[in-house]
Amino acid sequence: MDRDVAPRLGTWRQAWRLTAAGALGVALWLSTAVVLPRGCATGTCSWFVTGDPLVALGCLTVLPWRRRFPLAVALTVVVAAATSTLATGAALLALCSVSTRRRPVEIGLVAAAYVAGAQFAAGIYPTRVPPASLWLQLALPALSAGVASAVGVAIGARRVEVRFLRDRAESAEREQHARAAQARALERNRIAREMHDVLAHRISLVAMQAGVLDHRTDLTAEDHRVLVRGIADGSHQALEELRDVLGVLRADPGLPELPQPSLDGIPELVAGARASGLSVTLTTTVTGEPSDAVGRTCYRVVQEGLTNAAKHAPGSDVHIALDGTAGGELHVSVRNSAALGATAPQPPSSGFGLLGLAERVGLAGGRLDHHVTPDHGYVLAARLPWPVQHP
Repeated sequence: MDRDVAPRLGTWRQAWRLTAAGALGVALWLSTAVVLPRGCATGTCSWFVTGDPLVALGCLTVLPWRRRFPLAVALTVVVAAATSTLATGAALLALCSVSTRRRPVEIGLVAAAYVAGAQFAAGIYPTRVPPASLWLQLALPALSAGVASAVGVAIGARRVEVRFLRDRAESAEREQHARAAQARALERNRIAREMHDVLAHRISLVAMQAGVLDHRTDLTAEDHRVLVRGIADGSHQALEELRDVLGVLRADPGLPELPQPSLDGIPELVAGARASGLSVTLTTTVTGEPSDAVGRTCYRVVQEGLTNAAKHAPGSDVHIALDGTAGGELHVSVRNSAALGATAPQPPSSGFGLLGLAERVGLAGGRLDHHVTPDHGYVLAARLPWPVQHP
């Protein structure tokens, strides 16, 4: 829709405007009747009681189309009002309506036609009042035209302001919906990442131990007992971690979050992997304590490396190396050799472990690298920035 065309009025709002215009015309028409000579209405002034009301009625009938054809309707009504005192209110309403467009040329054209028509209308009826001076005959119509134009311009300015505020509110609402959708997507990704990080490692170790029981026929009773106990403990811990994650998702936002892993938890993580049957060595030359975000990201890199080694290279040797100091970078690498012997059936893979880990490392401002080594092993490495923390 054209922005210059005002929205259509409802029935009630249209009706009271036309009623006001008609009431103003009736007041002027009656004031003219008072100053007419006695008997004029039935003699030489018969137009006053016949044609004058008919022209006014025609003007009021045309006015509802003033918003669709503003200039044409305004000029038609103003020109017609020159022959009808009763149509003066309709002419002023038409002038006010066209002024809401705030176009000086249109306003000046319609106002000039209104003032000129008023001079013609002043000589239609032989009133008993002596004719006023020319400047007064021009001043009164010009004043009424100026008031109608000023009211119309003010209405138009208010209309533009309301439209601007409405558009801005709609734009803000669309932006809010977009932010909400983005927040939901980010939260879903965060939940998926947390579920993978928490459960994939534990379940992979359980699956590896179950695969060993299924494929190894040379295990002693003690080996069987250790593996079965490891499966039971791992399954129990996986259920506990799943319960903790679901508890956080269902809890109120004001409740504290679960404790997050840190760099100090890596030795315990390695010990758990060893207890599950992985051959893991840990070498660290880290000096200092990194921030929680950097330590947590480092922990997740080690966790993902151990998970992948348990899934894809059972029986391999895994070496974890940590190095770094404050003011530089924290380097972490998880390298495993090729799988030894026949591999057990692997658990289903989500395919999002490395993708989620890359997002974590990227959010921490680091770089992630993973590739196959020449000896058919695999290496997962990350370089994380370690800025100096000032007290």
